[in-house]
Amino acid sequence: MVSIAALCVASANGFALASDAEQPIHIEGDDAEIDQNNETITYTGSVEIVQGTLRVKGEKMVVKINGNQVERITTVGSPARYQQKLEDNQGDVKAHADSIIYHTSQERIFLNGSATLAQQGNELQGESIRYDIVNGKVDASAGNKSSSRVRMQLDPKSQPPKRP
Repeated sequence: MVSIAALCVASANGFALASDAEQPIHIEGDDAEIDQNNETITYTGSVEIVQGTLRVKGEKMVVKINGNQVERITTVGSPARYQQKLEDNQGDVKAHADSIIYHTSQERIFLNGSATLAQQGNELQGESIRYDIVNGKVDASAGNKSSSRVRMQLDPKSQPPKRP
């Protein structure tokens, strides 16, 4: 597994908006099925979650509830998509993967299957990517395929200026 600092994908101040976690979670889809025994809600058909500036879209979404709190939201798609604004007008961080798991209380996003995370011309690709929203930490893995590798594209114009 390759572990990199958020500086490689985001700038030094590239943290997601802290206020997003305090916002209500809005979920929409064409259909919804509630399973009270397993404490899950399954949405299908053009599903979307919105929490402040955070947006996740896909074809199917499973919401896991623990007590009265949303614990985890798993979205699958072709691909599933994530987007969120960063602090200090640093733009948006965008991602896509076969599945996106949003751990709400930990404020972490797990991208699984052909994962890509991008911001301001910088892009990270791997089989899986873990993004810690609060700490701005990113871990990427190539997976078990021998031909797979973690790939990164850095835009020199998006990097912070060097200090003398």
